Amino acid sequence: MKSNRRAVTVGLFVLLGLVLLVAGILFLGGQQKRFTSTIQLKAVFKDVAGLKTGNNVWFSGVKIGTVKRIRFTSNSQVEVDMNIEESSAEFIRKDAQATLGSDGLIGNKLIVIVGGTNRAGTIEDGDVLRAREALSTEAIIDTLQVTNRNLLKITQDVGSVVTRVKNGRGLAGALLTDTTVLLNFKNSMASLQRASNNAVQMTNSLSTFTAKLNRPGTLANDLVTDTAIVRDIRSSTARLRQMANQANEAIADVKQATQKLNNGNSAIGVLTSDLSVGNDIRSTIRNLNSSTQKLDQNMEALKSNFLFRGYFRKQEKAKAKAAKEAEKNGGTAPTDTTTR
Repeated sequence: MKSNRRAVTVGLFVLLGLVLLVAGILFLGGQQKRFTSTIQLKAVFKDVAGLKTGNNVWFSGVKIGTVKRIRFTSNSQVEVDMNIEESSAEFIRKDAQATLGSDGLIGNKLIVIVGGTNRAGTIEDGDVLRAREALSTEAIIDTLQVTNRNLLKITQDVGSVVTRVKNGRGLAGALLTDTTVLLNFKNSMASLQRASNNAVQMTNSLSTFTAKLNRPGTLANDLVTDTAIVRDIRSSTARLRQMANQANEAIADVKQATQKLNNGNSAIGVLTSDLSVGNDIRSTIRNLNSSTQKLDQNMEALKSNFLFRGYFRKQEKAKAKAAKEAEKNGGTAPTDTTTR
């Protein structure tokens, strides 16, 4: 009885072990896509960064296959063979790219298929995908190290600036420690504020002046809008130009006449430039004056001559009679026009 019970117990444990074995085989086979229909794709990388056989292949965040084989090819390149579910192949295009990724921050390496356009056809068994180099963890760490060094340098520079400001050096330090500089700065800001206010007032005044210029009936508005005024201005300008031309011509004539006057060959030129001619004219005038005086003396002598005495007496009587008549009529006496 005891032996039968022991045999049943052993049989149960063996059966349970077989069930676990089958379940494990089925689970691992499902993870490795052993029991699904697949196609094979290839990609060639320069560096697989620790990728291993059996690692997953992802497409749009979904696991669609596993890495089947990794081997070296020519020129130190690495060829990776992938098993892809045939049911997912219809969504992957021939121009898609394969890149390396990781399962989490420090997880296992995997291959990620990205991109692809509708113009390209779907992939087929044996196609080679174009590899896209991914940013490696080492490159990221190097970049972080450079960034850390830059941050350290910036921190040191900031500390130096703060120390200088604290010691009152520079404009910021002077503003914080020197009250005179601070007062001058406040005065400058006040001056800037006044200048800004003045600029606003000037802008408003300019706007008002512009509005007045645009008001109908003003001279500026008429000059801009009234074509008749513009034509009058153009006509006046043309007349002024004509007058200026005439003035230029008159000036040219005067200049020419002046040149002729200055010419010693003309009569006027001789009068103005020849001293001997001037002296002769002065002598002639003196002779005329002397002759006039002598003529007056001769006339006085003729009045005393008995031959002309009656003639002159008649003239004097006629003058006296004319003077009396002029006094009766209220007029002025006639003047003596007889040459003496």
